[in-house]
Amino acid sequence: MKDRKTGSNESSLQRQLNGYRLTTAEIIYHLPDHPQLLQEFIWQQHDIAPNFPELRRFLHFWETKIEGKLHSVKVASAKLITPGEIKNADGMFAIN
Repeated sequence: MKDRKTGSNESSLQRQLNGYRLTTAEIIYHLPDHPQLLQEFIWQQHDIAPNFPELRRFLHFWETKIEGKLHSVKVASAKLITPGEIKNADGMFAIN
């Protein structure tokens, strides 16, 4: 079944199991009509770190199709599915 957002045949869960992470980019750009002013745009998508092909595709689209010149891009990425953790208990408790 095709994912509506990504156009991929993989489900969101399958993409995460294949290494995709939730990626957020803070994009600061110059306003086209007032280049001395900066505006912020937040982009969020599942992407693969550290190369971020989806973000690179979006930034290429921005540079070729959108008039606002990029000023800076900050990227944060976090795994949504991680291995379980096992911790030893430090004590023993009796429940009556």
